[in-house]
Amino acid sequence: MEHLSCAFMAENPPIPPNKFLQRVAGRALFLSLLAVASLQAQSKVEVAKNGDQFQLMVNGKPFFIHGVGGTQKLAELHDLGGNSVRTWGIESLSQLVDGKPLLDRAQELGLMVTAGIWIQQQRNGFDYDDAEAVQHQRDLVRQAVKTYKDHPALLIWGVGNETEGPTSDGSDLRVWKELNVLAGIVKEEDPNHPVMTVIAGYGGQRIKNVSAYCPNIDILGVNAYGSADGAGRAVTQQGWTKPFILTEFGPSGQWEMPKTSWGAALEPTANAKAASYYATQQLVTSDSKNICLGTYAFLWGYKQEATSTWYGMFLASGERLPQADAMSFAWTGNWPPNRCPKIKSLTTSVTEKAVAPGTPQTASVEALDPGGNPLQYEWSVVGESKTAGVGGDAEPVPPSHPECITGAPDKDLSFTTPATPGAYRLFLTIRNGKGGATTANVPFLVQ
Repeated sequence: MEHLSCAFMAENPPIPPNKFLQRVAGRALFLSLLAVASLQAQSKVEVAKNGDQFQLMVNGKPFFIHGVGGTQKLAELHDLGGNSVRTWGIESLSQLVDGKPLLDRAQELGLMVTAGIWIQQQRNGFDYDDAEAVQHQRDLVRQAVKTYKDHPALLIWGVGNETEGPTSDGSDLRVWKELNVLAGIVKEEDPNHPVMTVIAGYGGQRIKNVSAYCPNIDILGVNAYGSADGAGRAVTQQGWTKPFILTEFGPSGQWEMPKTSWGAALEPTANAKAASYYATQQLVTSDSKNICLGTYAFLWGYKQEATSTWYGMFLASGERLPQADAMSFAWTGNWPPNRCPKIKSLTTSVTEKAVAPGTPQTASVEALDPGGNPLQYEWSVVGESKTAGVGGDAEPVPPSHPECITGAPDKDLSFTTPATPGAYRLFLTIRNGKGGATTANVPFLVQ
């Protein structure tokens, strides 16, 4: 109070003692209220346990995650019933979404953010025996937490995503021991938010080792696709005694699907994927409800991985796909207005076949729109991806061949095969003009 009085007197002319005391008291009260408001603005998140039931608590209230991985279209996520997004790297927190930093935009919409801090992986050249590199990473983690720990939209710290390596068995103990150190740093800087690490599926020694060597980890995140509905049972059976979150799920991965004789994975239609998303959400949250704190569906956006449509819940042009509708129904019990179109059947003369170059072909689709909107059809011939990324690494978009589409875009198509031998796909995108779309594709070989 003495310092405050001196500062106040230096900035203002002398006033009667009683008035001075009133003004100082008012200033102190203001600062006190400001401090209280600041504390209230910070999110206090903890994992509570009642009997054998784990529950995430945000500012004293239960919070079950209805989340997605991705940082775009946040207003649409809110409107469809989602309440959280997950990121992979700390740089995402400052990226602009609708003209504002991600955390600020999320707060405006009432969304919470699981903030990923990317931890380097050995497959990318990181050496866990390099003391200087390890210390540098620790310093980066500490600074990241200091920077964002007080933001009210912060839900959970995600320290590492598949740090053990997406194709490893998780047996390298150096990784788990260092993850525990990093989680401890997060806890030192921020006692108000739980710490999670995310593993690639639940095979190998991952769960055994994170259980044994990572006591600072509060929540286990699991990325799983074809086997996602069994994640809760698996982590419990393998000895995990804390809560878990299904941090990525969606359609079966390209590595899990049947393939053609030339190695092209068969991609489900968007409508088939929607059914998979819904079933996984229902099974995981009901089958492992005592330890499951929620889920993050993958991917709330667009991505080239295996194909341009395998994982994204939106088109590159912005239209919503049936997977997003399915998640909205799972979260709210209601379908969104203007639901996406549905493909009833797709037939082509090239499906999973080897055909000659430059030959005429046909395709036909039967589709409907639940809202009765007229449909627009877009067909394209695209080269098979020649880059097989690992762990979600970026892939180049393969070239398209518009010269092959000879007929007007409609539900029936005439086209020719490319002149150059190789593996290709015929893609179909159907839009309803109301922000909804659906997709399908078939692989074929030109030889």
